[in-house]
Amino acid sequence: MDSQVTVVSNPLVEVCITSTIHSSEVVRRFNRGITIAELKQKLEMIVGAPASFMDLEVLSVSGKFLQKMDNDEALLGSYPVDDNCTIHVIDKSGGQMGEFSDVSKVEKFELSDEAYDKKTDSARAFMKRQGIGHFNDEKMAKKKAELAAREEENKVAAEAISVGSRCQIQVPGQPTKLGTVMYVGTTDFKPGYWVGVKYDEPLGKNNGSVNGKRYFECETNYGAFVKPLNVTVGDFPEEDYGLDEM
Repeated sequence: MDSQVTVVSNPLVEVCITSTIHSSEVVRRFNRGITIAELKQKLEMIVGAPASFMDLEVLSVSGKFLQKMDNDEALLGSYPVDDNCTIHVIDKSGGQMGEFSDVSKVEKFELSDEAYDKKTDSARAFMKRQGIGHFNDEKMAKKKAELAAREEENKVAAEAISVGSRCQIQVPGQPTKLGTVMYVGTTDFKPGYWVGVKYDEPLGKNNGSVNGKRYFECETNYGAFVKPLNVTVGDFPEEDYGLDEM
């Protein structure tokens, strides 16, 4: 008795999608039982080209042209479409390569701050209703009071610091540094009181000037500005690195 062999192929096929208007490729799975017309509708969402202006080609895994898919009523499975092959979309509507990824051609949507403030479904409106962030009056008032108190402490600390004093700088998250006080007072670059320091080592950020205005003289990377509360004035001799020893 002769045996009969039945071959059942996978109803789904995984293919690469390329097009004349995109340089990249995507991988998608399709049912072999859909028509070419239905395939084009799905491809429209992937590549952005109108289905009615598409020509489709089947390419082998190596990129060799196999067949043109020119019958919209035919099933996908009737063409030599196997896993990892390519379906290439040719857009006949006039689209150019990169047209849908070039954001410079997209008109920028702008909304004035006044108009945005009037919207009731925005993130700002939600934050106002919930009293979140800077819309929390009580929290903001408390924060403002804490900042004012802190700045008053910095002012008092600054009055006790004299130019020419040796000092130790302790900024949270940074190593302790030694230096000499070169400037005490307010600045143009940030509000409040600041102490200009010339470090003993090149651990600073400037040469005594910020944004073109000079506050004191020192070598590059030896100067820095710190808040008065981070400065301790005292007998802090310069480190002896043995440079005079033989």
